[in-house]
Amino acid sequence: MILVATVAVAAPLDKTLSYILPETLQTKARVGMRLRVPLGRRSVVGYLLELAPGAGDGLKAVLEILDEAPLFPAELIPFFVRAAEYYRHPLGEVIRAALPAGLSGRGSEVNILRDKVYTPTGIEGKPPGARQLEILAMIRDSGRVSLTELRERFGTPHSPLKRLVELGFLKEGEEERRRDPFLDQPVPAYESVEPTNEQAEALERVGKALTAGGFAPFLLHGITGSGKTEIYLRTIAEVLALGRRALVLVPEIALTPQLVSRFRARFTEVSIAVLHSGLSDGERYDAWRAILRGEVAIVIGARSAVFAPIRELGIIIVDEEHESSYKQGEGFRYHGRDLALLRGQMAGAAVLLGSATPSLTTFHRARQGQTGYLPLTRRALARPLPEVTLVDLTAGRPEGSLSESLASALRENLEREEQSLLLLNRRGFAPFLLCSDCGRTFRCPNCEITLTYHQGRRQLRCHYCDYAETPPEICPQCRGGNIEPEGAGTERLEEELAQLFPAARIARMDRDTTTRKGAHQRLMERMMRRDVDVLVGTQMVAKGHDFPGVTLVGVVGADSTLNFPDFRSAERTFALLAQVAGRAGRGAKPGRVFIQTYAPDHYALVCAAAHDYGRFYEQEIVCREELDYPPFGFLVNLVLSGNDPQRVSRGADALAEGLLRDAGTAEVLGPAPCPLARLRGKSRMQILLKASSRAPLRRLLSRLPDLERKIPAGVRLAVDVDPVDML
Repeated sequence: MILVATVAVAAPLDKTLSYILPETLQTKARVGMRLRVPLGRRSVVGYLLELAPGAGDGLKAVLEILDEAPLFPAELIPFFVRAAEYYRHPLGEVIRAALPAGLSGRGSEVNILRDKVYTPTGIEGKPPGARQLEILAMIRDSGRVSLTELRERFGTPHSPLKRLVELGFLKEGEEERRRDPFLDQPVPAYESVEPTNEQAEALERVGKALTAGGFAPFLLHGITGSGKTEIYLRTIAEVLALGRRALVLVPEIALTPQLVSRFRARFTEVSIAVLHSGLSDGERYDAWRAILRGEVAIVIGARSAVFAPIRELGIIIVDEEHESSYKQGEGFRYHGRDLALLRGQMAGAAVLLGSATPSLTTFHRARQGQTGYLPLTRRALARPLPEVTLVDLTAGRPEGSLSESLASALRENLEREEQSLLLLNRRGFAPFLLCSDCGRTFRCPNCEITLTYHQGRRQLRCHYCDYAETPPEICPQCRGGNIEPEGAGTERLEEELAQLFPAARIARMDRDTTTRKGAHQRLMERMMRRDVDVLVGTQMVAKGHDFPGVTLVGVVGADSTLNFPDFRSAERTFALLAQVAGRAGRGAKPGRVFIQTYAPDHYALVCAAAHDYGRFYEQEIVCREELDYPPFGFLVNLVLSGNDPQRVSRGADALAEGLLRDAGTAEVLGPAPCPLARLRGKSRMQILLKASSRAPLRRLLSRLPDLERKIPAGVRLAVDVDPVDML
C-alpha cells in the first residue's frame, strides 16, 4: 500500500508538503515524529502531521525517520496550525519553536540519561566480603537500587558489585533517569491558610466552571499580597481531583524557583515538571518526554511551556498576565497569554489570568463580560498596602542617585534591621560615556544606540547585540582625557550605597548578576534568610517575589519607562510601579514606598501611588478609544530589515504601496524608520497596519505572499501580529 505523508518542514514555507513513505519505513512511522525529506537540492527536517493512503504520483520519498517515538501528540497539531495561521508564521517553524532545546533542525537529539540498577536474585547465602554483604543488604532491603544511590553511600562500589553479579546474588539492569533540577532540593513545609471571603467566592466560581467542564476564562484581579497563589494551589487541587492536569505559566525564569517551591510543598505526592530556558537541554528534554508520557500532573514554565504536550488539560494559569515578556520578540512572535486562551478554548479547559495590574485589553474584556471577573481587593491577613510618597525631583536634583528623603528612609530601615529594595530599571554602571571636552559618546557599530558602561568588567557593551569594547583613556575625536560616565545604572547605584552605608549587606539582581544557573534561586534564598539588607535591581525585582522582610521600596528614575515612544508607556509605568510597590509590607510590619520622579502629576504615577487601578484604567482607556488603539483597535507591525539601507527603503515603499491599494477600512501607517533604525547590523523600517476589527487585517495579511515578491533580495520581512514592543 502506498502511504502519503503530510509534512511541515522546518523552513520558511507557508504550506505543508506531501511525500511518499517507503514500505521499509511504514511500520516505524507515527504522527509527531521528525523526518528527513528532500527539498529542492537539499534535505531538511520535517514533522509528520498525517499519514494516509494515496496515489503518490510525482511525489518524492521520505529519506529517513529521525525518532524512535513521537515528539508531540496528534492532539496538538490543530493548535500548532491555528497558532501558525494567526501569527502568519510557517507551520514547520512554529513546531520547531515549540519543541524543547536539544532537538535541532539537523535532527540531533539530547542523549537519554541512563543509570544502572541492581536487584537481588533468589540466591541465598553469605557473600565472601564484608563490603559485599553490606551492599547486598541495602539492595535486598530496598528491592532495587541504582548505581547513583550506591555511589552516594559507598563511594566506588564497582568491584564488589561486579563480584556479586558474577556470584549470582544480583541482577544488573538499566533504566532511564530523568534529569530533574529540583530533585535534590528539600521540600519546604506547607502552611495551610484559611481563605478570605473574596478568595472563597473566587474559588467557588472557578470550581463550578471546572465541574461543568468546557472553556471558561477568568481574570483574577488581586492586589499585591492578596493571595492569588493560594487560589492557584486550591484550584489545581480541584483539577487533579477531577483526574485532569494543570499548566502554570510565569513571565520570568526568576519567578520559577519560588513558585515551584510552593507547589512542591502543597503537592508532595504529585509529579511536577518545569520548562524554561534556564534549564539545561537535557533537563528540558527529559521534562518534555515525561509530560508526553503522561507522567506529570502539573507543568510550570515560561511562555514556551504553553506548547507542553499535556493531555487531559483541566486548567491553564497565567500568572502576571500583563507582563510583556509573554510576547516572543523574534522569529515566531507569539504571545504566551493569548495562546493560553486559545489552547484552553481548544482543550475545553478553564483559563485563569492573574495580575494585580491587568493589561488594559484583559481588563476591558472582563468589563465587557467576555471574561469572568474575580476581584481580590484586600491583602491576606488584613495587612495594609504600603504608604507611597512621590518625591518631586524638579524641586532639587540630588547629587547622587538618591534623594534626601529616600536616603534617610534607607538609613532608618537599616537601623531597624529591616530589608529594603531599590528599583532602577537600567543595567550597568552608566548608560553611556561622554567626553566633556568635545561631547562625543560611544555608539554600537551594529545598533542605533549608545554603549552602556560596565565598570566592574571595564567594558562598554551593547545590550541589544552584545557587542563589547574596552573604553578608551583618550577621546579618539579630540584627544582629550575627560571621559566620564553619565547617568546611573544598577552597578553604579550599588557602589553609591556601599559608600553611603558601608556596614550594609547589599546585593544586586539584574541580568549581569543572574546569568549563571541557579543564581536567581541563591539570591532569593539569601533574601529569605535576611542575609541581604538592601537589594538593588532592574524590573526583575518587581515581579512576583514575596520577601516578608522588605518594608521599604525605593524607585530611582520612575520616568524612564514613561518617556518611551510607545502608546503603552503609561500602562507599563503604572504596572511596574504598582508591582514594585507591592513588594513592601508583605510581612508582619507595614511598608513604605518612595518614588523619585520629574513628573509627579502624571496620572500613571498618581494612580500607582494611590494603588488605584480603576482610576488609571478610566483615564487611560479614553486615550486608547480616541486613537483606536487596543483594546478598541488591532495592530500588525511589518518590519523590513537588511544590510543595504536603500534596498530596505525601496522594499518598504513597494510593500506600502501594494498594501494601500487593498487597505479597505484598514489604515496603513508608514513606512517609517523603526525607533531603533539600525539593530544588529541591519537597517530597519516598519509599516503599521491598524483596524477596528481583525477581518480587514486578515485580508491584508493574506496578500503578503504576492506583495513580498516586490521586496528586493536581501531584505527580510517580519510580521508581528498584536505587537507589544514597537522599537
